Amino acid sequence: MRGPSYHMPSRNTIKEFAAEEFYHVYNRGVEKRVIFLDDQDYTVFLGILKKYLTGERANDINRHQFNNLAHELDLLAYCLMPNHFHLLFYQHTPDAITKMMRRLMTSYAMYFNNRYNRVGTLFQGRYKASHINADSYLHHISRYIHLNPEDHANWPYSSYKNYLGKKKAGWVKTRAILDLFDGDAKQYTQFVEDYIDNRAEISAIKWQLADDLDD
Repeated sequence: MRGPSYHMPSRNTIKEFAAEEFYHVYNRGVEKRVIFLDDQDYTVFLGILKKYLTGERANDINRHQFNNLAHELDLLAYCLMPNHFHLLFYQHTPDAITKMMRRLMTSYAMYFNNRYNRVGTLFQGRYKASHINADSYLHHISRYIHLNPEDHANWPYSSYKNYLGKKKAGWVKTRAILDLFDGDAKQYTQFVEDYIDNRAEISAIKWQLADDLDD
């Protein structure tokens, strides 16, 4: 497992993205409102992600073809919480995240407003993003994302079970992070569970977020 010196990025929102780089993308509901009220909401949000990462159409009745971003963008990890979300991306083209987030947030907001008979903005402005420029930060940001829920090992709306081998989805790419642990899922699991002695790193990650998110 590689272990370069620990480095934290500055506490700023990314204005421009670069190709072949890792980014932690996150946002929350406007005025900290809940944006996932039940299982259907979580499922729809993840379904939109999947559709743009695979190009699958919505269903057999709706023949709309989703733009396939699979060759432009990899989703490495995610966690959805009641009032916010975290996504860990590796993008191959400089505008892949911009395209994904515009479509994801617009599509989900339209669904949510229609379902709950509301109007107006759902998310708190433009999504935030942090550039991940060191393996050590990649280690800790993936753990931070997976530790968001209190019962993180059983939380159904994160990619942690993909890393545990309990859930499979071709559109969630675990290899980049697992390769930091010699491809060993057990090593990664131990790393995640051994968070008590690494609270400083977790606190540092929370601090660097451009907008503090409620856990």
